[in-house]
Amino acid sequence: MLEGDASSLQFQSIKNGSAIETSSFATMTGTIDPNGNASLKVLLDSVDTKVDLRNVRMRFLFFETFQYPEATVTARIDPTLIADLPQVKRKTVTLPFTLALHGVTKSLEAKLVLTLVGDDLVAVSTEEPVPLAVADFNLTEGLQKLEEAANVTIVPSTTVSFDLIFSKATGSEGAVTTGEIITPTDKPAAAALEAEGDFSLEACVGRFDILSRTGNIYFKPASAQLDGASGPLLDAVAQIVTRCPDLTIQIAGHTDSFGSAAANQTLSERRAQSVVDYLATRDVSPSRLIALGYGETRPVADNSTEQGRRENRRIEFSISD
Repeated sequence: MLEGDASSLQFQSIKNGSAIETSSFATMTGTIDPNGNASLKVLLDSVDTKVDLRNVRMRFLFFETFQYPEATVTARIDPTLIADLPQVKRKTVTLPFTLALHGVTKSLEAKLVLTLVGDDLVAVSTEEPVPLAVADFNLTEGLQKLEEAANVTIVPSTTVSFDLIFSKATGSEGAVTTGEIITPTDKPAAAALEAEGDFSLEACVGRFDILSRTGNIYFKPASAQLDGASGPLLDAVAQIVTRCPDLTIQIAGHTDSFGSAAANQTLSERRAQSVVDYLATRDVSPSRLIALGYGETRPVADNSTEQGRRENRRIEFSISD
């Protein structure tokens, strides 16, 4: 079983050409079964950049944890590969593995150092960082949202390194074996690194700005009917509104310029009201919500392109004065 408190996983990003930032994840679970099948689950909500709103941007804009909460690594460790570990204590191996992230599964390879620590612990560490490309996991759009939100440029790749400690049962003569691995059954209820209870005004303002940038609220074409795919994000919105209890939230609808200005104004108002109605079903008092529509009057992108029109069709959240 993975000893989470003794394990770490980091990734690096490069911003504005030369600024290197190292981030990590606080919550992971993992097992190795008697047949050498290894699994590691990383709760992406536990991303830790050491800055609260930076964490929130990573969760909502990049990883989209409301839809893809976990990254999963699986591998098969051939028992013959580590049969001599009790004698040599430390060895380097190349291990193929599979990474499932953001709805994409890819086969990769890592060079690892295995170290026997005492009689019942094994350390698994990267000998060299594992490179990952943003585009390989359909994260390019999320990266662009991060860049716009933080006003930075970010290299579209990262490197990952880790130091994992697994506890293992011991055989009758004290040798480490692959038998009787304990499997955790409970998934942590909350992984996000943020203060408990109500948010500060600054934290609320920052979160509503980030939520406005997600682009994950969907409607049927030319309709105010919410698409079911909007549910995960709106559920997260409801949780944040609940933790900003003294504030009134404005929900603003915007459209592209296709169609008449009058029709777009009406559609934007109806879409904002649909979001209010949904949040009310999640125990948010409608008295704390104001639905507004701006039609096509406040574009954020070029309406002459499909990409621009898609960006202009949006819902924004802000705190009412």
